[in-house]
Order: sequence, then structure tokens, then C-alpha cells
Amino acid sequence: MGRWSNSPDEVECLKCISISDLRKLGYLEPNISMNRNLYWTNKNGERTSSITVIIDTTETKGSVTFDYTFNQSQKINYTVKLITKPANLGNGLLWFFVCPSTFKVCRKLHLNSGYFLHRTAFNDLYYEKQLQSKKWRDWEKVFGTYLDDRLYEQLYKKHFKKFYNGKPTKKYLQLMKKINARKDIDFENVEKFLLA
Repeated sequence: MGRWSNSPDEVECLKCISISDLRKLGYLEPNISMNRNLYWTNKNGERTSSITVIIDTTETKGSVTFDYTFNQSQKINYTVKLITKPANLGNGLLWFFVCPSTFKVCRKLHLNSGYFLHRTAFNDLYYEKQLQSKKWRDWEKVFGTYLDDRLYEQLYKKHFKKFYNGKPTKKYLQLMKKINARKDIDFENVEKFLLA
């Protein structure tokens, strides 16, 4: 008989609700009161789950109430505080969640054990990189940029700015540095690394 897996959960695999998603959907504005549904989809675009969010805000604070069914049987309803802080550039306010468990101010809440909370509220929750073996991390240090196709995805995103005011942006220079580093890989080192 097989054993239950005791491997920890990865942050990247959990459902999450972020401030930026709520802003993009137009759900997070000053002085509003609304009741909306959020949906998660699979790779084929089919809806896999949903949650009702009830948002009430003033100019500088508010609350979001989550209402959903967990594991098709457990009805869950609770409220998370919203606060604002001045933006670094001095051009308005930024919204944040206040985790009801840890009271940490954050921009994302992750679903684990039935509740959307800050990631530090859960035991045995790690980022994918933290769970990689030492050999795999060494492999990524040496050949990571060569194997990473996300560099080109970022470079050719619809609204990616390569230049601002006639000068290359910092993000563009960073991406080009990583892409150009691929040309310097010595494939004899790859063979040595694999045989080690």
C-alpha cells in the first residue's frame, strides 16, 4: 500500500487573489460597493472554480469579503481589510490586503487549507526554487539563461517598452544581458557537467 505524500506545497501552484488582478478588473476603486465573481480557468480556458467577492471601499480603506465553497462541501465566508499607502512616486495611493491571520500587509493572498491568506500563514509552503536539489540549482546557475524561453516572451510582450525618451530601459538592458549570455556558453562544459 502506498504512503501519503508529505511533500510541501509550492506557492506557484496555489490559487491566489492579487491586488493587481482586482485593479485590472476595475473592482478596486475608491468609494465603491460591489458584488462580483472571480473565476479560475485551466489551460483549455474552461472554468475550474469561482469565488464571490464583495468589495466596499472609501477613499483610503475598505474591505473585501470572500464567499465560496471549499472542497464542494464547506461553506466559507470571511472579510479581509483593505488599506492604502502612498505610492513611491507620489502619484496616488496603492491598495493592500491585511492578512486576517498574520496581519501582514500584502498584495497577494494564497488559497491553502481552505482560506486565502498571506503565504507565511501556512506551514510547509515553499517557492519552487527552495525545493530544487543542489545539483539542479547548480545546473540552473550555469545553463539557466540558455534554457529559459520566458526571456523572449518578456521581450516580445505586447506593451513591453524597449526605449524611453530615446534611451534603452533598464528592463530591456537586463533581458538583453541574459539573452547575450547564452552565446557565451561552452558546450564542452555541458558535457563535463553532465558526466560529473
